[in-house]
Formats: sequence, C-alpha cells, structure tokens
Amino acid sequence: MSSHDTDMTAPRATGAADELVIRERLWGALADRDEYAAAATVFAAMDAGMTPEDVLLEVIAPVQRKVGTEWAADRISVAQEHAATAINDRVIAALAHHPAGKVPAHGGRVTLACVDGEWHALPARLLAEVLRLRGWQVDFLGAQVPTPHLIAHLHQHGPDVVALSCSIPTRLPNAHAATIACQSAGFPVLAGGAAFGRDGRFARQLGADAWAPDARTADERLRRGFPAVRRTFSRQPVNDLPHLADQEYTMVSRSAGRLVKSTVTDLEDSFPAMRAYSTPQRQHTVEDVAHIVDFLTVSLYTDDDALFADFITWTADILTARGIPAASLHPALDLLDAQLKEFPRSQRLLRTANDALAAVACPGASR
Repeated sequence: MSSHDTDMTAPRATGAADELVIRERLWGALADRDEYAAAATVFAAMDAGMTPEDVLLEVIAPVQRKVGTEWAADRISVAQEHAATAINDRVIAALAHHPAGKVPAHGGRVTLACVDGEWHALPARLLAEVLRLRGWQVDFLGAQVPTPHLIAHLHQHGPDVVALSCSIPTRLPNAHAATIACQSAGFPVLAGGAAFGRDGRFARQLGADAWAPDARTADERLRRGFPAVRRTFSRQPVNDLPHLADQEYTMVSRSAGRLVKSTVTDLEDSFPAMRAYSTPQRQHTVEDVAHIVDFLTVSLYTDDDALFADFITWTADILTARGIPAASLHPALDLLDAQLKEFPRSQRLLRTANDALAAVACPGASR
C-alpha cells in the first residue's frame, strides 16, 4: 500500500465530538440547499486533519441517513430529500477531485453497479470512492443498470469482480437475475446494500459469492480474492429458490395492478374514514397499497415472512407521522387476503404481517 493508504488507516485526527459538529454543519448546509457551504464544510474537515475516507463514512454517510429519517418522519418533503441527496452527491464528486482524495490505483479492477430499477445510487457512490481511496480501479456504472448492458460492459472490460448494490428490497428479483448473469459470464459477485438484509441473508439466498455490510468490510473481502467462477448457461432462479416452483410469485406479480385497483376500490367500505380523505391523501393511499403489493410479491420471491412484516410495521410508522391511523392498514391487508385465498404462501405472509401490525398498535395483541 502507498503511504497515503497507510495514513487512511491511522488513528483519526478528529474525535467523535468533532465529527458530530461537522455533521451538524453539513446538515445545516443541506437544509439551506447550499452546495458551496456543504463542500466548504468537508474541505475544512480535511484541512483540519480528517481523512477523505472518514469524511465519506463518518460525516456524509450518517448525514445522508438523517435525510432519509427526516423524510420518513414527514419533517422534510420528497423534494427536499432529493435536493439534499443531490448536494451530497456533488460534494462526494468534489471530494474525489480534492488533492487529498487522489490516490494512485494499485489494486484490482471492480465494476460497481446498482441493479436494474435501483435508483438509490449514493450508497454505491460512497463505496466506489472508498475503494478508490484504497487503491482499487473502480468502474462505477451508477443507478439502474440494465443487466444486459452490465454483462456487455463486463465482457468488454473484464474486471476481477462485480459489486452489485441494491437498497430497495422490491428490486431483489432483479439483483438475483443480475447475479446469475454475472456468474454465468464468469465473474464473481460481491453484494451490498440495505435490500440484502442487515445480516446479508438475501445475498446468500440469491447466490452471491460474498456480501459486505459496509465499505470497509467490502475492501477487506475484496482483498481476500475469489475463486474462479465457472461459466454456465443453465442456471435459473428456481435452482436457487425451489419455492418458486409453486408459481405463486409469478401469478401474484402478474396480477399486481388488479390487486391494487380492487383493494383501493373496496377500501372505503372497509375503512369509512377514507371517504373524508383529501385528494393528496387518496393518492398516498393508492401509492401505499401499491407498495404493499410490491413487498408482498418480493416476499413471495424470497419466501421470507419477516421481510413483509417489517415493511408493514415500517409503513405503520410512516402513516402515523402523516397523521393517519396505523390501524388503517388492517383493512387493506384483509382485502388482499380475501383476493388471494387460493395462494397459501400469500395468506401466510398476510397473516404474519397482520399479527405484527396488531402487536405494534396494541402490544400483546394479535389478530
């Protein structure tokens, strides 16, 4: 490793209290939509002795998590969340061109991409910059990379490994397809991102060669290397997930639009308070039901009860922040249950989610 790399792993020049102050300043700049103040904040931190890597992981990353938390609590709008994220992205780009962030490449080549349909690119962008700081040659392809285009890139540039990023669980089927395609082409896959679970269980279930919970662990795993991947053209998702053979996932996903429409149409009768909803509240309801169906579908794909139940309890928190009773989710789940009586795994998932929701609303209760 170069001397600069050694400096990156040395004790931090700033303490936790200093990092907290810097994070508060960056948050203030984002709240004011002031890109220049945001960049000046991180540059001042590096001038004071903070490493570029620590700025990325101990300042920008936690502030970005706060952006998401504030949106979920309904304290900032979607537009404000997008603006803050865009500023953070530009600050990362500016940091990459700062003299302290320029490190000669001396490691292997990594292709890093967000899976098709995954538009949360900032976590992957942070990983890309940390790997560059640690000497890796990184081809960062950005958000929503269609799998055929990813495979074409791999054949053209031949990286040592592919890093796939996925933050939204509903994109896990796309992550699975991309993993199979990369491995079939002879390239090992390192998976990362919130969608794969805090313990990486979905990365293992979907057949990734490795999983990393954060950027530093990703670097450590990459340095251990990967066995050669044998090319194959016969592997299918059902080979990894035998439960897909019952066709529930396929049939429910194909009827998603109908399920959403029917549920929203019947919801007024099951939840009379909806009749007094404003137009924006009704639109939110349609979106919420669509998300519920999406998560039910991906939970069928993974056959994971906790994935769906956790989403429902998270949605309950969002509704509460909006001033809508979390109990309004029960009628929606019941209506879906009535439409999916011929699907045993769907019924199991809905029953588990209803019980989890009842436990949150009234601890100790179940339905």
